[in-house]
Amino acid sequence: MTDIRQARILVLATDGFEQSELLVPVEQLRAKGATVEVAAPEKTMEPGQITAWDGEAAKPGWGQKVKVDRKLAEVRAEDYDAIVLPGGQINPDKLRIEPQAVQLVQDFAAKGKVVAAICHGPWLLAESGLAKGRTLTSFASIKTDMKNAGATWVDKEVVTDKGIVTSRSPKDLDAFVAKIVEEVGEGNHGDRRAA
Repeated sequence: MTDIRQARILVLATDGFEQSELLVPVEQLRAKGATVEVAAPEKTMEPGQITAWDGEAAKPGWGQKVKVDRKLAEVRAEDYDAIVLPGGQINPDKLRIEPQAVQLVQDFAAKGKVVAAICHGPWLLAESGLAKGRTLTSFASIKTDMKNAGATWVDKEVVTDKGIVTSRSPKDLDAFVAKIVEEVGEGNHGDRRAA
């Protein structure tokens, strides 16, 4: 069991992440005492930071810039208790073609760590083989993608399947973060890679 106040949580994102889906979990998890770091691939729009897509604004467009704490190439699953995968359409679509990003998600699952994805973030679960045989949710527009990846898709604010946490959209962020805290508190969930 890991107390959230001793937990280390990695947020994996790149340019085009949905602004609230990164900022809210980072803020709420830090407020609960967790150490939270943001990792991104080395190639981003601006060195050392990633730029949000603010889809909730009156006029959607590029949003806030967030400092990157670690390069994707230098992070290891064993150094963290959980990984959070924000959505937005651009961010997870870019990450799912990054072999290191896909491998990192697989490593978290193999080591029994919490894997949490919201909105379009579950695209990384599909790409890494973690959607197969699981019950999960996502943004409604990728429901068919999740089913094609072998998942049972449900329309709920938050779904957990053996330490893999998924939510639909920014309106579900409070439930999403609360479930991450709960799952981290449960400790290791065992190897969850598809057989």
